[in-house]
This record gives sequence, structure tokens and C-alpha cells, in this order.
Amino acid sequence: MRLPSWLGSGTPGRDLALAGASLGGGLLLYGLGMQPQIKPHPDVPPAVFLAPLLAVCVAVGLRRVAPRTSLAVGTAALVVDTALGNSLGTVVVYTQVIYDACVYGPPRLWRWLLRITVALSLIGVAAGVLGFGQWRGAAVGVPVVLAGLLPVLTGISVRQYRDQAAAERARAEQTARLVELDRRQAVSAERARMARELHDVVANHLSAVAIHATAALSVRGLDRGQVESALRVIRESSVQGLAEMRQMIEVLRDPGTGGTPPDDALGETVTARLAETDRLVEGIRAAGLAVRVRTDGTPGPLPVGVDLAAYRIVQESLTNALKHGAGDAELVIAYRPAEVVVTVENPVRRGGAGLPGAGAGLIGMRERATLLAGRFSAGPQDGHWQVRASLPTGAGE
Repeated sequence: MRLPSWLGSGTPGRDLALAGASLGGGLLLYGLGMQPQIKPHPDVPPAVFLAPLLAVCVAVGLRRVAPRTSLAVGTAALVVDTALGNSLGTVVVYTQVIYDACVYGPPRLWRWLLRITVALSLIGVAAGVLGFGQWRGAAVGVPVVLAGLLPVLTGISVRQYRDQAAAERARAEQTARLVELDRRQAVSAERARMARELHDVVANHLSAVAIHATAALSVRGLDRGQVESALRVIRESSVQGLAEMRQMIEVLRDPGTGGTPPDDALGETVTARLAETDRLVEGIRAAGLAVRVRTDGTPGPLPVGVDLAAYRIVQESLTNALKHGAGDAELVIAYRPAEVVVTVENPVRRGGAGLPGAGAGLIGMRERATLLAGRFSAGPQDGHWQVRASLPTGAGE
């Protein structure tokens, strides 16, 4: 059976209910004639003992909202009750008061209560032994231990468990926050990688399309053969760009989603690796850039990440040379024992005319090289623009 919400854990209703139950228990003991236990003043009426009982029950109701006040009121009630002769109900309820003071009060409070109850227990034992002249007199300290020290020790134990549970919850929340932060960083890194890939896939092919479209529109009197040649390059660049973008989208889709296979018009799957440089160069040449290719060393298998990064760097560099260069470029691919080095160099067009760009190409190339612990440089050199990337292959390790 579920309790009402106003009696839930930590609510004032539960504290008041406990105070009322304590008062009811004390009144039951009073009705059974079990108080006072000791009556040094025979002329004191038994009903007087109800006042300390009521006060100590009020202290129970204040246990959570004012632990210090609760302890002070309960202790005062116990002192008055002891002076009148001690009643069992008040002593029992007072054990709840000091227990709650240890659980809900500040740490300094339970430390003082522990010292005081230990001292009172020792004093009671010593007084009993000295007063009765034998070890059986130590029983005088037993009521102090039961009514004072034992509730204090129980309260300290419960408090330590609660503090430990709170620390574990705080640690779990901190771990959850760190996990969420790591997840956000991973999402940001993945978004940056996808943006870089989309730029390389789309921007390079669209640049070739834009160059030929601009030429076809700006040059008057083109014959049909020249127009068909420009349209052919535009179509090939568009188809290849669509094929690469579709391939990337298929990779990003969840497995088993049943992606639609590529149309026949898109041709075979495009493989972005350094071995496909010849096809890339042919497309760039068809777009109007005279490219000289030189290979140093013996081509060999490369790690997938290095192969893709080298291809994208060559693609971006040749596209930049087509957009901003003077009409020719030189590509050098050097295969070395522990790295592959790609170098693209082209003369700079005078006046800086060319197609506008967002400036993300150089950033993307530098990021690709950095992620692979490689080296990248780009800038003017002897009247030419040179892009050089050294990517470690791990073969020499």
C-alpha cells in the first residue's frame, strides 16, 4: 500500500506524523501507569510529566527543519523530566531526538554529541563502581549508553551511508555530464569530417562545371563542336560528383536501410584513392588545365586513410590551380619508405582573377594532413603557388 504524497520521505508531514506517533506512545505509557519511573518528590502529580513529554515530541517535529533547535528543546525537556523523576516515554522519545540530530544536523553537531555521550557513559560507569564499591555498579552507566550513546552511534552510521550515497550520486551525475560532453565533441568532430568530405566531393566538381559554363557564356561565336565539348565536360563533372556524393551518402546511411542502388547514368562507383589520379587528371585537363604528372619511387599499397587524404589533397590542389592559376600545373607524387609526398605547383594568375571560393579548401587539406600526423604547407614560392603534403604510411615502423 502506497503512502499519501504528504507522508513521503523528507516531507514535513512525515515529521509531524512521527511527532504525533511519539506523543501517542507516551500517552499510552502514561495511561498504563508506567511513569514516572522514579519519583523523588511524592507530592508532584503524575500529570506534570506530560509537559516534558509534549515538549520532546515537539522537538521530534522540528528534527529536519531546525536540528539544533530540536536538540535544544528535547534536551531541556529531558532535564526537566529528570528533575521531576524521569518518565519512560520522555526518555524513549529523546533517543529519537538525538538520533535525528546526528542524521540531519551539521557535522559539527554529531561530533559534539559523540564526545558528550561517551563522557557521560564513562562518568556513569565510574560513579556506579565507586558508589557501590564493586564492578556491578557499572550497570549505572547502562541507561546512559542505551539512551544516549547508542542512538548517537546509530545516527552517525546512517549519516555516513547517506553521505556516501550522495557522493556516489554526484559522481554518477558528473560521469554522465562527461559522457554527454564526449558525445557532443564526437558529434562535432563527425560533423566537421562530413563537411570536409562534402566540400571535396561537391565543390571540386562544381568548380569545373562553373568554369566551363562561364567560358561557354562569355565567348561568342563558339561552334557546335566547342559547345558540345564544354557540355560534355560539364556532364562528366556533374555525373562524377553525383556518384561520389551518392557513395558517401550510402556509407552514412544505417546498414540494412535498403538504399536505392545507383542509376546506370551515374556509371560505376567512384573510388577515391591515389591510384585513380589519372582519371582525375584527365578530367582536370578536359576542364582546361594543362597538368604534368611525375611519379617518384615505386607505387605501393597505402593505408585507407592516407590513400583517401592524398587523393583529396591532389583533387583540391588541382581544382584551385584551375580556378586561380595561369593554365598549367605540375603534380609530383613521391613514394618513400615511410611516407607519401604529393606536391602541386602552378603559376599564379596575374591580377588575382578567378572564381570566388570560401577558403575552406586549404583548411580541409591541412586538417586531413594533421589528423594523419603528417605535414602540410601551402603558399607562394618563386612566383608559383605550391601545395605540399607529406603523409606517413607507417611502412618504416
